[in-house]
Amino acid sequence: MHELRKDILLGRWIAVLSDSKSPSEYELPSCSNGTDSNCSLCPGREHETPHEITSLKIDATSPNSWWVRVIPSFKPVFQIEGDLGRKGVGIYDRMNNIGANEIIIESPEHNKRPEDIGLEQMIRVLTVYRDRIADLNKDPRLRYILIYKNSGKEAGEIFSHPVSYLMATPVIPKKVKDELDNAKQYYNYKERCVFCDVMREELRVGDRIVLETKDFVSFCPYTAEFPFESWIIPKKHSCAFYEITQEEIEDMGFVLMTMLRKLRAIFKELPFNYYIHTAPNMVPRRDHWHTLGEDFHWHLEIIPRLTRMSGFELGSGFYILPTSPENAAKYLREVG
Repeated sequence: MHELRKDILLGRWIAVLSDSKSPSEYELPSCSNGTDSNCSLCPGREHETPHEITSLKIDATSPNSWWVRVIPSFKPVFQIEGDLGRKGVGIYDRMNNIGANEIIIESPEHNKRPEDIGLEQMIRVLTVYRDRIADLNKDPRLRYILIYKNSGKEAGEIFSHPVSYLMATPVIPKKVKDELDNAKQYYNYKERCVFCDVMREELRVGDRIVLETKDFVSFCPYTAEFPFESWIIPKKHSCAFYEITQEEIEDMGFVLMTMLRKLRAIFKELPFNYYIHTAPNMVPRRDHWHTLGEDFHWHLEIIPRLTRMSGFELGSGFYILPTSPENAAKYLREVG
């Protein structure tokens, strides 16, 4: 019999099918990223991109020698210059598109998949993530900063060069706001962090745990939206990703790279997204977030693009899961 599971964080329901699909039953689109000889993101072509925001240099004396490089988007949706200009238009509200769109070039090597960049390079990338969020949080116009990655054409990939993205917005996105509101409601009722409770329960049961290290736990959530979805969450309670220590970044780099390698070992050419859900910028409304340090817990979500949503899922927000989280975690654990 199929099963309905209630997501205690978002208050929605997930349908988990009784006959879990195995990895071989998923049909993946062909994903071929050949070498692009005209890639403006490669070293030596820095003059072809927007002006560099920051970088980690290999050789401080050479502009073409870098480990990780951050530039503005070629076609930004949000712009950093200007005022919010909030105003009413009849019954509606509007504001200017103040924010930031940044491209984080993850490696000087072209056509390198994230699981293949090596642990030291993954640590450099996560360090840049942390530093960019910390820097942009100083701007009171910005309410939320999302780091995300698109890998594979079906996941929205544009460049064959390895990149991830930063999007800073003047509002808190709905999905993040739902997490924040439900986490606060849970804390008000139980005086405990819902994420800490979820992590403790997953460690107690064990069926959905994929990997545990000194500082992090990776698991397939009980109410996953997508097959083989997994989360990476720090054991130490912290609401803000930019508070992560260098030692924790090293551990997280190992966990993230291991999880991506496990997925590739099962599905070979797998399109996926990942994103970091962290605390909103507290600078403009400090009084509003007085319990955020206790009730929210940052985490990274990895979303494999194995299925397409139907009209039912799009129209209702009611997801159908063809592989149970327990079976997905089992397949992932069994990968060496």
